[in-house]
Amino acid sequence: MRGLMMEYQLTLPTILRRADDFHGKKEIVTCLPDKSIHRYTYRDMARRAKKLAVALQQLGIRNGDRVATLCWNHYQHLEAYFAVPCIGAIIHPLNLRFSPDELTYIVNHAGDKIIIVDQVLLPCSKSLCRR
Repeated sequence: MRGLMMEYQLTLPTILRRADDFHGKKEIVTCLPDKSIHRYTYRDMARRAKKLAVALQQLGIRNGDRVATLCWNHYQHLEAYFAVPCIGAIIHPLNLRFSPDELTYIVNHAGDKIIIVDQVLLPCSKSLCRR
């Protein structure tokens, strides 16, 4: 890679590895839907993102598949933002403000193979799956 601007590739697996290597002990703090605070390190996030990537592959997610997320903005969604593209799949965040009918149309139109759902949003997702 001599002569290139960077000494490493700017890909998500590399960024995830660098976050672990150089910032592994630094803390990530998020507020959960129940207003509680969750704290963990970049090392923990990288480990969990890798586990999610493996789990998605075991569920049959392959390169180019679409993975929808119906999640609030917190640490688990961050993990999905790394895990899904790292296995070559496409992350497709769903808008929480849309109605179940709108979400159903969007999921079907996009051809999402799987939906990652926050536990607190399960009631919304159940109505989505029945359509």
